[in-house]
Amino acid sequence: MTNLPPVFATAPRRIVTHDGASLGVRKVPEETPIAFTYGRTTYAVMMATPADIEDFAAGFSLTERIIEDIAEIAELEVVAVPQGIEARMTLSSDRDEQLLSRRRRITGPGGCGLCGIESLEAAVAPLPPIASSAHISADEIFCALESLRGLQTLNAKTRAVHAAGFWSDNRFVAVREDVGRHNAFDKLAGALARAAIPAASGILVMSSRLSIELVQKAASIACPIIVAVSAPTALALRAAEECGMTVVAIARDDSLEVFTHAQRIAG
Repeated sequence: MTNLPPVFATAPRRIVTHDGASLGVRKVPEETPIAFTYGRTTYAVMMATPADIEDFAAGFSLTERIIEDIAEIAELEVVAVPQGIEARMTLSSDRDEQLLSRRRRITGPGGCGLCGIESLEAAVAPLPPIASSAHISADEIFCALESLRGLQTLNAKTRAVHAAGFWSDNRFVAVREDVGRHNAFDKLAGALARAAIPAASGILVMSSRLSIELVQKAASIACPIIVAVSAPTALALRAAEECGMTVVAIARDDSLEVFTHAQRIAG
């Protein structure tokens, strides 16, 4: 892997208060175009924080259902180019042919979280069912929320990035940050897959609102419980209810709201 750009920059700023103005600097996160290529053909370009690119490429491939197993990525190389970063992947022969067929059907570029979708029906297709006896106490969720803040190292510097963490056995086994909440999720999904950690063994915690794309991505890796600090959308809740996923949202230090499949949350 070649040297990647820094994840944040220092920007001069003038701060104005009721008492006057002063000059100084502020750390701000970087955004970099990151191209996912399969067999040297670009499939999607995402604006993202230039860190954890291998995890990002693996997680994107899984949550966008380009692959079903991490082993289907035969090769992965991250290359910094003048215009940004390329995550160059080679897939197994069977999966590469399926991707080529899917690419032929694409009529336009995909958007964030729904890349390569060729119809409205595909955008809201039924999700794979989640049959899980997983459960967790509300107190443990409160503990996870408190712990996540201390692990958001880039956000501590910039106050401008999202985090996605995986909580299992009373600790976070992985946390990833990015300017985009979908990107943070994909990086986390990739980190779990590369470490052979099943998403069914814990809960996903997001420092963002919960939209349909995140529920779709969570279902693609068979996650039974997702926690978000902000509100869900109605479509996200309908999808979660249908596939069997527990959604906990508007999670604060002293309260949380369980919207779907509440039997997994004790207390």
